[in-house]
Amino acid sequence: MKYIVAGHEAVTDAEFAELALGTPVELWLGVEGETAEERAARLDAARDILTDPQFRDLPDDLICLAARVVDENPDLFNVVPLVRPARRRVLRKGVAA
Repeated sequence: MKYIVAGHEAVTDAEFAELALGTPVELWLGVEGETAEERAARLDAARDILTDPQFRDLPDDLICLAARVVDENPDLFNVVPLVRPARRRVLRKGVAA
């Protein structure tokens, strides 16, 4: 399946997310082994991006993208639908005093 966003072809899921969001995924998720200083700088940059009017809907877009990924790849997160147990009605005889 080809992913084309704004005329650019994304080869991997990460490239698709980056093209769709307009920012690298690592900015929001971090990278393995980052130091506390690198994490603070990354989060500071992310806050700056969120204050830009161009990206004011980005949190909503991120949530939609995450929901779509979970919906389309439930095995990725080992998500299983929970079955709601049927409600049991307790029949009471008599009248409360």
